[in-house]
Amino acid sequence: MKMKVEGVQKIWDRYKYAALVALIGVGLLLWPSGESPPGTAASGGGTEEAQVDMGAALEDILGKVSGVGQVRVLLAVDADGERQLAQDTELQYRGPTASPEDYSRRSETVVVNGGSGSDVVTVRRTYPTYRGALVVCQGGDRAEVRLAVTEAVTALTGLTADRVTVAKWQS
Repeated sequence: MKMKVEGVQKIWDRYKYAALVALIGVGLLLWPSGESPPGTAASGGGTEEAQVDMGAALEDILGKVSGVGQVRVLLAVDADGERQLAQDTELQYRGPTASPEDYSRRSETVVVNGGSGSDVVTVRRTYPTYRGALVVCQGGDRAEVRLAVTEAVTALTGLTADRVTVAKWQS
């Protein structure tokens, strides 16, 4: 039994740094990247779609807050988001590499076939930044409702409280 413990100790002493690096790597792979803010579709196509999704998600969740009642949300966009798709590019040329006589370039968007259909591969995604938000709700005349709505909108959009306006729904 003592031989096994010594053997394990020897292996640990030899490979402990490699094991540490591997564990850190696994931890970084599992770490959430923060690419999908709440309310946006993970495979959504465009920025307008993300805006509509965020507005609809806000309306849905704010409608469940006590005292809010009926609610409508308008988000003003400061900068549009974008998706950069993976490209498979092929370059063909004729003649010397330094100064080719003729060349052509062909590029295709990379598509992955999965269990639920095919999907494009996104290399980089930036989400829209918002300029401001207007929330109109039935409870908009009460201070505690305005505070709860403002806190929720700032938490979900990244806006500061001075850029969120809560107004009372017209009866």
